[in-house]
Amino acid sequence: MPKQKTKSSAKKRFKLTGSGKIKRKHAFKSHILTKKSKKRKLKLTHATLVDKSDENSVKEMLNLK
Repeated sequence: MPKQKTKSSAKKRFKLTGSGKIKRKHAFKSHILTKKSKKRKLKLTHATLVDKSDENSVKEMLNLK
């Protein structure tokens, strides 16, 4: 049986933390930034964790399950 491949899009977007959680970047920070407030852009800069409800599907894409 062939090896399972990791989704290329997922391996570019997600990183695993030391404790096994999945880190992600915020969306809406790449363009059309003039109409967004400074506060909003600053909050979008920082990375966050993937929500519990989405964790299983992300792990499946990364072949961690």
